[in-house]
Amino acid sequence: MAVVTSLPASDSAVRASALLPAQRIDAAGHSHVDQRRVLALALPLMANSAVQIVLSLTDMWFMGRISTKALAAVGAVQWLVMVIVLVLGGAGTAVQTLVAQSFGARRYSRAGQAVWTALWAMACAAPLFILAGSASHLILAPFGFDPAVEELASAFWYPRVGGACVGAAVWALLGFFNGIGRPRITLVISILTTVANALLNQLFIFRMGWGIAGSAWATNVAQLLGVLFALAIFLRPHYRRVYRSHLTWRPHAGRLMQQLRLGIPMGLTPAADLLGFAIFQMMQTRLGTADGAATQMVVILTSLAYMPGYGIAQAGTTLVGQSIGAGARGWALRVGNRTILLAALYMGGIGFFVALSGGWLLPFFTAAHDADAGAAVALGSKLLWLAACYQFFDGLNLGSGMCLRGAGDVRVPALLVLPVSLLLFVPLAHALTFAPGQGWVHFLPQFGYGAVGGWVAVLVYMMVLGCTLFLRWRSRAWQQIRL
Repeated sequence: MAVVTSLPASDSAVRASALLPAQRIDAAGHSHVDQRRVLALALPLMANSAVQIVLSLTDMWFMGRISTKALAAVGAVQWLVMVIVLVLGGAGTAVQTLVAQSFGARRYSRAGQAVWTALWAMACAAPLFILAGSASHLILAPFGFDPAVEELASAFWYPRVGGACVGAAVWALLGFFNGIGRPRITLVISILTTVANALLNQLFIFRMGWGIAGSAWATNVAQLLGVLFALAIFLRPHYRRVYRSHLTWRPHAGRLMQQLRLGIPMGLTPAADLLGFAIFQMMQTRLGTADGAATQMVVILTSLAYMPGYGIAQAGTTLVGQSIGAGARGWALRVGNRTILLAALYMGGIGFFVALSGGWLLPFFTAAHDADAGAAVALGSKLLWLAACYQFFDGLNLGSGMCLRGAGDVRVPALLVLPVSLLLFVPLAHALTFAPGQGWVHFLPQFGYGAVGGWVAVLVYMMVLGCTLFLRWRSRAWQQIRL
């Protein structure tokens, strides 16, 4: 069965195509992975991820203009915000996989229906997002932050979490365009959102005097604009004709439950990973303002490797999903292997160059008059080298995880990531970070290596996680899964 990596102009073009995703046939009739076609899909996704980096750097720059404490406060909760979005927004996470497989099988109406199903799920989950946003002090109190940092974190938490259902809706719509191989549309939507976010940050934080909460509201409003823009494209005549996007909007309980069964474990896998990172970053913030701010800066700068690497990995979801939809599971393995290799090599290389440039980049995100700025920059320069070491393994983690997602293999990866994150990474980070009497618990050994020890735990964790998911991919167990 034929499938291509970009949307054809007509159904006849689909029938005329004889190539699987990213496939090239040489003169001798042998099949090869066409690197150019992989990159043709991956590069716009990488560019989209680069836009997300600009968004994160912009937010960090605005936080740094408020104070180093504001930077540390956002760093303490940003991963926890993502955990809530991934858990409650699971139905949106499943869209790219369902759309890619439906596209490969030429079930175009089913691809359009997956988007509306996710949007209905987000509408149902909106009260849960608001409830989680209202519980900021209850959630943050056990971590023992500096009172000023906790107050700032709570001010950011409520609007950011309460409005996160809008961000999950954006993910669902972007997943549709990625799943049909149209990442350039995703890129345009992301650019619009990023520009709006920057303008609204300036307006809400400083002009209207909302402070750190203004940054959260700026993100919510910018993402709402992204949803409206994406919906306008989704309902254009071409998508109405091919994907029946104007006819598949009615809620369907069976489809919703099916999408939740796929999406919830799909969201739990990165959520477990990010939950470990959220707790890790809270540990660094507990050590002090300089440690928390340094860790936040390093996390954002390593996104120069992570976010484009995530874009490459997303290409794996689309290519593997389309191949499986076309009934070519052996080809899905080949194209997935190539995507995983690209993600690992890219992230390892960029991580090294970011570490080399750390001394020049880090001061840009702190205020010169801030008493904690110098210590944060000095510590961050050391931490960047530890972060560089784990990037290759994070590429294995992302590439393998996203290819497994494209195949619909989501339950076993979730069961693998949960214990590695919560039973290995978190206790190890606690033991290596805190000195006796500093930590949250006292039944673990406490070696007191500070932030450096915490980032050593990150390196160990990522080596184990990356290798574990890669072995799961290579086991080919996913080839038996039918959605």
